[in-house]
Order: sequence, then C-alpha cells, then structure tokens
Amino acid sequence: MTDTSVQVAALYRFARFDDCAALRAPLEAVCADIRGTILLAPEGINGTIAGSEAAIARVIAHIRTLPGCADLEVKYSTAPKMPFYRTKIRLKREIVTMGQPDIDPLTDTGHYVAPEDWNALIADPDTVVIDTRNDYEVAVGSFPGAIDPKTQSFGDFPAWFRENREAVTSGKTKVAMFCTGGIRCEKSTAFLKSEGIDEVYHLQGGILKYLETVPAAESLWEGECFVFDQRVAVGQGLVPGTHSICHACRMPLNEADRASPFYIQGVSCEGCHNARNDKERARFAERQRQAELSKARGEEHFGTRTG
Repeated sequence: MTDTSVQVAALYRFARFDDCAALRAPLEAVCADIRGTILLAPEGINGTIAGSEAAIARVIAHIRTLPGCADLEVKYSTAPKMPFYRTKIRLKREIVTMGQPDIDPLTDTGHYVAPEDWNALIADPDTVVIDTRNDYEVAVGSFPGAIDPKTQSFGDFPAWFRENREAVTSGKTKVAMFCTGGIRCEKSTAFLKSEGIDEVYHLQGGILKYLETVPAAESLWEGECFVFDQRVAVGQGLVPGTHSICHACRMPLNEADRASPFYIQGVSCEGCHNARNDKERARFAERQRQAELSKARGEEHFGTRTG
C-alpha cells in the first residue's frame, strides 16, 4: 500500500443484533487487510477503518449483509498515510455510549437535514443550534453560534440538556444538532423527542458529510473537524488538517498550542504540563525517544497511538 492509496471509511448503522459475538469472527476475517476499530453492540455497528479501496469495499459489502445494515451509512475520505496502527473488533453495550437504555434511535429520531439545506436551517432565527460533541472536539472547530455543552463525554449530554433546557430553548421553536458523522445525533435527537421536544433536526451524515459536499465558498464551518485517528482533524473537502495530538493527554493541538514553552513533543502540552510529575515526564520522554528511533528504522511504534 502506498501513501496515496489509503482510503478511510467512517461507518455506522443502528440495527438489531441478537448475537453480536457470532458476528465477530466473520467480520474479523474480512478485515484482515484493513486497520481501524469497529464496535458491535445489540443496537448496531459503528467504526472507522482504513486501507486500500478494494479492501474497504470488501468490508463494507460484508457489513451490508448483516441484519438491518443494507443501508449502512458510510463517509469516505483519504489519508496521506495509514491513520491506524492495528485492527480492533470490539463487543460493546452501545455503539455510542449515552447511558439512556430507553432511547431507541430505530423508532424515533429527529428530522434529517441534508448538508445542502443545513445553512438555511441554522440561519433561521427560530432555530437553536447545539453541538453534541465533547469540549475538546468543539475547540478544534464548529458552526458559528452553536451552543457548546462543554461535555467531556457523550454520556454527560442528557444531564446537561435537562439542567439547561429552559435557557437553551427559550424563544426558539426548532432545535438543530450536529456531530462528527451523525451517529451521536441519532441518539441525541431521539433523547430530545423523549423529553417532549418535537421540532428536532440533525445534520445528515454529520460534519464530515457537510465538509465533503458543501462547496468551500458556501461553507459556514469554522476551523477543522476533530477525528478519532492519526489525522487528528480534517478540513474542507476532508483533507487532513493542521492539528496534532499531545501524546501525554491526548488533546488536539493547533499551531499556537505547539508554540507554547510547555509543549514538548510526546511529553507535555500547556494543558497537561502541570498535571505531570518529573517521573511521568521522564517516562514520556523515553517513549518519544523510542518512537523516533522506530521511525528512523521505518518501523511503527504503538506507544504514541492516538486512539
């Protein structure tokens, strides 16, 4: 595989899987030539994988044969090099953890809004726009005027909404929500509807589909979009972005962050420097040294992975 042949596929589908364990081995077999992570749960499948176009096509074709997955949601992009170190097929309770067992995205979600119609919706003065992602993702980029719940995990979202409902929805008749690829909005819109909010909308295909399909001249997106792989972030047209990752705290870093005197590659950034002691910094420094030696030998070093 050459550096220019790496295709990345972000995929998900809510479906009913009666026996996730039985699906795992056949999926592992077809994933032999790709890397990335796929989650299987009774509520469906979710993951991001990378490899050659042919290898990705084989995996997608297999997943589409699974119960309820014929209409699997897939967003394709490319990477200059392999963005994952290994392949992981994991069995989970949820494919995206919200911690609300009574919420069923298969029965009642918000209205899908195509990327080309999104700008008009969020410009409507009757619409409140909510970014359902976590705080470190929002810091990399978002839509102007979108509310940032400042959550550290998606499981924090229900409590945030219940605590702030009146302030968030006051004077508004519509709620529009968005996330990276659309999966979190399937659950968050279903949750809002269970809370009695009827006019709920979400960006179909998420930010990734918006950046892929909406022309740069018409795009309202500001910044980059955080992704959970070695690319760290992508920009308009899904080209790899300018952010890197702090391998000590796993937070995304922009150019200004990397200019901080507290930033030491592989060791610390301004956000985590004071949270580390000398012993930890020495351990991270040694890990970085080993990573650089591995890179010089043309080998991979798993110690600096991002996810």
